[in-house]
Amino acid sequence: MRTSSYYLLVMLSLLNASCIYAQTGTPSARRSAAQAAMDRDLLEVTVPQLEQFYRSQKYTVTQVVRWCMARIEKYNGIYRAVQNLDAPGALATAAREDADAKAGGAGFVRGLLWGVPIVIKANTSIKGLITTDGWKGYMIPGHELFAPKDATIVAKLRAAGAVILGQTNMPDFAASDTNRSTAYGRTGNAYDVRFSPGGSSGGTVTAITSNFALLGNGTDTGNSIRMPAATSSVVGVFPTRGLVSIAGIAPLDWLLDNTGPIARDVTDAAIALGVMAGEDALDPRTTGSAAKAQPGPYTQYLKADALKGKRFGVPAFILEGAGIPFQGMPASESVKEVTEDTAAARLPLRPETREAFMKAIEGLRAAGATVIFDDSILPDSFAVTVARVGTVPYVREGTEKFLAGYGPPQYHSADEYQRAVESALPATIIGGKDETSRKDRAPLTQAVFETDPQAEANVLAPRQRALDAYNEVLDRLHLDGFVYPATQMPPPDETMPQDGKISEGPHSDTGWVNMIGVPAVVVPGGFYPDGLPFGLEFSARLWKDGDLLGWAYAYEQATRHRRPPVLVEKGLLPNAK
Repeated sequence: MRTSSYYLLVMLSLLNASCIYAQTGTPSARRSAAQAAMDRDLLEVTVPQLEQFYRSQKYTVTQVVRWCMARIEKYNGIYRAVQNLDAPGALATAAREDADAKAGGAGFVRGLLWGVPIVIKANTSIKGLITTDGWKGYMIPGHELFAPKDATIVAKLRAAGAVILGQTNMPDFAASDTNRSTAYGRTGNAYDVRFSPGGSSGGTVTAITSNFALLGNGTDTGNSIRMPAATSSVVGVFPTRGLVSIAGIAPLDWLLDNTGPIARDVTDAAIALGVMAGEDALDPRTTGSAAKAQPGPYTQYLKADALKGKRFGVPAFILEGAGIPFQGMPASESVKEVTEDTAAARLPLRPETREAFMKAIEGLRAAGATVIFDDSILPDSFAVTVARVGTVPYVREGTEKFLAGYGPPQYHSADEYQRAVESALPATIIGGKDETSRKDRAPLTQAVFETDPQAEANVLAPRQRALDAYNEVLDRLHLDGFVYPATQMPPPDETMPQDGKISEGPHSDTGWVNMIGVPAVVVPGGFYPDGLPFGLEFSARLWKDGDLLGWAYAYEQATRHRRPPVLVEKGLLPNAK
């Protein structure tokens, strides 16, 4: 009979073997453990955190880029955020950066966005890729709009070390509040794929909130950075117009267009804005911006107590839903036409959004700010004033300038496009009559803004009057800025008709920011009862972008509203690759 000592030795041996196996495991188990650790590290990773991973040599750029691409390959068929994954380009950049870091040793100096995976909106030129602008007409075989060079911001982002993963989906010409395109289809909201992520930067916000990349750019002609950011619990920055160049970005309306960063937190957005900002000879609006803007880096304004003692007003016209027609109304419109357009643009604030807003500003007050409601704070009369900034007569000029500098060899103008393709560019970007035009009105004659005698009456004078009215309220009530809901409604369910038709929203009442060019930022402001995000928007005086980001940071730190979505691998429709 075996003794108890024998059994004890056997048990100790088995226990030891078990411990060794747990430490080593099979190769598959080790890979799974390494993948789980990487997932924990990189999900919701920030730019400073990623920089530390690189410095400590925990990960290579190639590993991080492959991790992001794996998420895109796994989930993009459902959410349709990335129209074009440029795997060869991204991996080549990653390999070069890894080689540079190895060769540079301990003294290697990295750029502000070195090794940071980013995405670029499909209307922003990336050399060698098709600038689809969301439209199938720029993808016609043999006539593709291949970009001959990078847009200015793309060149800046590359120079800072960013790795471009690809291009994000957007609606045709950025001319929609939702994200359905003829080039790539529909993008879904990451928090519930049935719902809209908003437009026109919906592809970028879904990519960023889904952790496909750390950063992306959006463009904004009437709300298109800020409104999508609000639907998806991310930060969207609309800089003072002229702080960031729009050269190389296919325009919707060049007199209103802007571009800025979209990120998961304010710090990353501030870092990206610092890279993107600066004067550019290709964009005259940036001339002199360095002397007017608050100096960088913008991270210096990010302080947890930045809201203490600050005073914010709530625009009355937004709460009342006063209408501001997109692209405004030129001086030639009759009183009757102005009345019709204003009534058609009326956009009531939904009760559930009002409730979410009131709850969101509790966090603002808790952080030390004062929030003032008063009927005299940007009342309906302000909406009327700003709505007279009428830019439609000049849209063709923007398209012509873009194609001249960033079109393919086959066409550098609207006329050359028509001759090459035997089909005209849509009226949306060159003016004229289209299916959305009012039948009882003649199309507005297109003119060159710089030489048009009506430019003062159409744009410059009403813009100055609106900016004066904006500043008057700030001065009179000693306000630092304004705060308001970034949208007038929650994200709509696009599987169900809304008001008798498939939704074209959500919509916002924030296009006035584009008309006067002041800076604005959207930060996560909480969630609706159904789990979809609500976004809070701040606006500031011209060139006070640093202060604006400081408020957003303090609010973010005080509330910590953001939480990442739980993505699904199967949807209502077949997974479209």
